[in-house]
Amino acid sequence: MISGLALAAASVTMAQAQTAPADTATSTDKSSTQVQEFVVTGSRIPQANLSSIAPVTTVNNAELKLSGTARVEDLINSLPQVVADQGGNLSNGATGTADISLRNLGPSRTLVLIDGRRLVPGDPSFPFADVNFIPGALIDRIEVDLAGASSVYGSDAVAGVVNFIMKRDFEGVRLDVNYGLYQNDSGNSVQQAANVAKGFTPPTGSVYDGNQVDVSAIFGANSPDGKGNVEGYVSYRHIDPVLQGSRDYSNCNANLNGAGNGFTCAGSGTIPGGRFQPYNAAFSTNSGDFTLDTANPGNFRTRVASDTYNFAPSNYYQRPDERYSAGFFAHYDISKALQPYAEFMFQDDHTVAQIAPTPFGTTVAIPCNNPLLSADEVNKICTLNGFGPTDVNPNVVAIKRNVEGGPRQDDLRHTDYRAVVGMKGELGENWRYDVYGQFGDAIFTDVHTNDISIAKSKRALNVVPDPRPGPGMGQPVCQSVLDGTDLACVPWNLFTPGGVTPAAEAYLTTPSITVGETTEQIVSGAITGSLGAYGIKSPFATNGVGVAFGAEYRREKLNFQPDAEGVAGDIAGNGSSTPAVNNKAFDVKELFFEGHIPLVEDAPFAKAINLGVGYRFAHYSSAGDNSTYKITGDWAITDDIRIRGGYNRAVRAPNILELFTPQHEQLDGVSDGCAGAPGSQTLIYSQAQCAFTGVSAAQYGRISANPASQYNGVTGGNPDLKPETSGTYSIGAVLTPHSLVPGLSLSADYFNVKISNVIQGIGADNILDNCATTGAANFCGLITRAPGTGSLYLGKGGFIVDVAQNLGYLKTSGIDFAAGYHFKFSDFGMGDYGGLDLNFLGTYTHAYQVFNGQPGSPVLNCVGDFGKVCQGTGTPQSGPLPSFRSKLRVTWTTPLPGFEFSVNWRYIGPSTVDPIPNTPAGADCADCHIHAYNYFDLAAQYRFRDRYTLRVGVNNVFDRDPPVIGQGELPGTVGSGNTYPQVYDPLGRYLFMGLTADF
Repeated sequence: MISGLALAAASVTMAQAQTAPADTATSTDKSSTQVQEFVVTGSRIPQANLSSIAPVTTVNNAELKLSGTARVEDLINSLPQVVADQGGNLSNGATGTADISLRNLGPSRTLVLIDGRRLVPGDPSFPFADVNFIPGALIDRIEVDLAGASSVYGSDAVAGVVNFIMKRDFEGVRLDVNYGLYQNDSGNSVQQAANVAKGFTPPTGSVYDGNQVDVSAIFGANSPDGKGNVEGYVSYRHIDPVLQGSRDYSNCNANLNGAGNGFTCAGSGTIPGGRFQPYNAAFSTNSGDFTLDTANPGNFRTRVASDTYNFAPSNYYQRPDERYSAGFFAHYDISKALQPYAEFMFQDDHTVAQIAPTPFGTTVAIPCNNPLLSADEVNKICTLNGFGPTDVNPNVVAIKRNVEGGPRQDDLRHTDYRAVVGMKGELGENWRYDVYGQFGDAIFTDVHTNDISIAKSKRALNVVPDPRPGPGMGQPVCQSVLDGTDLACVPWNLFTPGGVTPAAEAYLTTPSITVGETTEQIVSGAITGSLGAYGIKSPFATNGVGVAFGAEYRREKLNFQPDAEGVAGDIAGNGSSTPAVNNKAFDVKELFFEGHIPLVEDAPFAKAINLGVGYRFAHYSSAGDNSTYKITGDWAITDDIRIRGGYNRAVRAPNILELFTPQHEQLDGVSDGCAGAPGSQTLIYSQAQCAFTGVSAAQYGRISANPASQYNGVTGGNPDLKPETSGTYSIGAVLTPHSLVPGLSLSADYFNVKISNVIQGIGADNILDNCATTGAANFCGLITRAPGTGSLYLGKGGFIVDVAQNLGYLKTSGIDFAAGYHFKFSDFGMGDYGGLDLNFLGTYTHAYQVFNGQPGSPVLNCVGDFGKVCQGTGTPQSGPLPSFRSKLRVTWTTPLPGFEFSVNWRYIGPSTVDPIPNTPAGADCADCHIHAYNYFDLAAQYRFRDRYTLRVGVNNVFDRDPPVIGQGELPGTVGSGNTYPQVYDPLGRYLFMGLTADF
C-alpha cells in the first residue's frame, strides 16, 4: 500500500507517517524497519514514539511520484501553507532558482534543510535556498515544521522549516524515468475575441508542448561486515520552453476594456515604430507625442492610445531548463563511539529566461540638420520647440521597442556544491554526540543577450551630414565618428519605417555578463542524552528528561560582479545599474540548548504531559547579540485525544545583500499619479497634491507617463539593519479515535505569527501616495523629481528613496487542519475491494496584516486580496492570499495486487483585487474577483514482478484555464502571462508517465 500524502498522519503523530510504507518501490532500503529512535523536525532530541509537540506536516516520496512532476517546487507549492514565489513559470525578473515561502512570509523567512542541515543560499542576487538542488528521486520524505524553530536551527526559521530527508542505506540499483507534457485546448472565447478585435491571431485547436524528462539512477552497497553503506546517485532533467503566445489567454497582454465587462488586448507604449516627445530648451513644454506615419512616410503623426506593443507572445510561460546532479552518502561504524560519515551533492542547472525585445526610452540630443529627418520631422522636433536649422535639440524623449534585435534573454546557470564530513556515536549508554563540518558553494553566471547599449543609442541618434569630402559627403554620419570618440558608431534611423539597418543593430547590441558566488561554511556539534539514569525525572513520569546542547559556527560570504555595462546601467533592457557586492561576509557563533521533559505519564486523564524548552544565543558579526527560545507542551488526555501548543521566539538576521548592497537607482515603483496629460488615466492627483511631490505648476499635466509602468527608485542595503524578531503562538488538538474508528486521525492547530522590525522598504508607490494625499514630510522628503522634466523615470535624477529599514510589522494568523483515514472495504463487510487512504490538509488564514511603520500609513489586511497594493508596499506577499486553501488525496488500493488508483483535489479559495488608491468606488474592474479554483488530478500505478512500478496520470484533468488578470492589477515578476503562473496551473492539462525499476 502507498500511503500517498502522509499529511494528516504526520501532523497528528509522526509514528504513523514513519511506519506506513512511504514508497512501495523502496523494498531494497534495508534499514527502514531497524530504526528505534527518531529525530523529528523541530527538535534535536531523539524520541521513541515520534510524537511531535509542534505541528509537522510530512509529504513522502509516493506523493512526488503520483504528482508526476519533474520539479520539487511544484509539489511544495501545492501545499496550502505555501505560496509560490520564484519558479520555472516566471521569466521577467526570474532568478533561475526555485524557493519556498511558508505562510506567504517570503523565502527569506523559510529555513530549508537537508537532513537537518542548512541548504546553502542558491543565488548571489537572491540569497535564499534553491530547491532545484534537490533531486526528487532521492527524497524519502519532506517534513514541514510550521511553528518557527530558530532556537533549534538558528536564523531564518521565522515562518517555519522545510526539511528534506534523503534516502539512506540504500542497497541495490534503482532506475527511475519520468516523462510529462502539457496539453491545452484553446477554448477561451473571451480572450480569443479580444485578440481578434486587436488584429492578433490567437492560437486555436489543441496544443501539446512543454515536455519534461527526469531520469535518475540510485545505487548503493553495504560493507561486507554490515557496518557501513555507500549510496550514490546521478540524475538528469530536461524541460522544454513554452511561450505565452501558445495560449489564447496569454497571447496578448490583457487590460480592462473600459466598459467594466471584459478585457481588451493592450500592451506597452514603447512601440516598435518609435515614439518621440520633443521638448523646448527649458524642458517645460513639448510639441507633442509623435510616432511614425506609415501611411505617409517621412511624416510624424500624433500618437494615439491604440499605439501599443503586445509584449506577451515572446515571453516564456515555462522556461527551458537542463539540470545535471550527482552525489553520494557514506558512513561506516568503526564502533559505537566512532561512526564517521560523509556526503557530497552537486548540481549544474541551466535555464533561460526570455522576455519581449528591449524597450528603449530616454532623453537624447537630435541635431536639427540630421539628414535622416524629413521636413515635417524637423518642424516637430526643432522648429516648434524654438530650435533653428543648425541647432541641436537636447531634450527629445526617444522611445523605441527594439524588435529588430529579437527577444531579450537571460542565460542563467547555477553550479552548486555541498559537502559534509562528520563523526557521531555513543558516549556511554545515555549520551550521543554528532559533530560535522559542512561547506556549500553556489556559483552563478547570468549572460544578458539581445539588449542594446544606452550610450551607443544616444551616439547613434546624434547624426549629422558628413562634411568630409568624398563619395560619402552629405550622408548621415554619427557625430562621434567625426570627433573620434566612437569610430564604430552606425546611425540608428528611427525616423523612417523599416529604417533600422542590420549594421546599426549589430552596433547597438551589447551583451552583459554577471557572475557571482555564495559560500557557506558550518561547523556544528551537539550532544544529546537522557538524564533519567541520573534520577532527573518527574516523580509522575517513567521517562527521564531528554536534553540536547551544543555549539555552531557559520560563515557566509558573497561575491556579485556585473560587468562594466551592468555597473554603469548602460543596458536598456535592465532598467537600472547593477552594483557589485564583493567580498562581503558575516559570521555567527551560537550556543544552544533544548530540553524535553515528561511531566506526567500513564495517569488518569493524563496519558502523557510533556514540556519542551529551547534556547539559542547567537553573536552575529554584522548584527550583534540575539537570543531565541521556545516553550512548548502537549497533554495526551488519552491515547485518542491530545492537546498541544507553545510559543517560539525566532529571529532573521539581515543577509549580505540587505546589509551591503550599494544604494543605487533602479526600477522600483509602478505608477506616478502626477504623470500624464489632464484627463488621462495616469494623472490621478490634483495640482495641489502633485506640488507636495515636487511638481511645479508648469510641469503639471506635462510630465511623461512611463509607457511600461516602471519608475525609478533608490534602493540598496543598510549596514545598520538589525535582525527581525518574531513570536509564534500555536495551540491545537489531535484526535486519533482508533478504538472507535480505526485508521482515523484528525488535527487542528491555531497559529499566530507576528514579525517585528521587519526588514523592508516603505514601497515607492506607497511613499508617493502618502505624500500626495497627506503632504507629510517623512514621505515627501523621499521624492526627487528630475530637473526640467519632473519625471521619475526619464534618464537620471528622478527617483524615490526606498532603501531597506527595520520598519513596522507583519502579522498572520489562522488554523491548519489535517485529516487522515485508512480503511479496508472488507472491514465494513463490503467484500474484498481493497482499501482507501484519504489524506486532507487545509489552511484557513484569518489575518495577514502589513504595516510599514510610518505615521499616516494604513494597516493593510491582505487576506482574500491580490493586486499591487498588498504586493507593492515592500511586503513578501507573492500571490493571491485566499482565506482557505486545501488539498485532498484519495488513493484506492485495488484487489489487483500492486495496482493503485489515486485522485487529488486541489482547492484555492476566491480572492478580490485590493483597493487601488484614489480609484472611485464602482470603477471598471472586470477582473476584480478571482473565483475559487478546483483542480483535479488522476494517477495510477502498477507494481509488477516485484521490481517494476509503472505510473501514469493527468493533472488538471479538466484543463481549467488560469484566471485572467489585467496588467493594471497584476504585480510584476510573480504576475506574468495575465495571471499568477506559479499559483495557478498556467499551461493546461499535464500528462505524465513514469517507470521505476529496482535491481
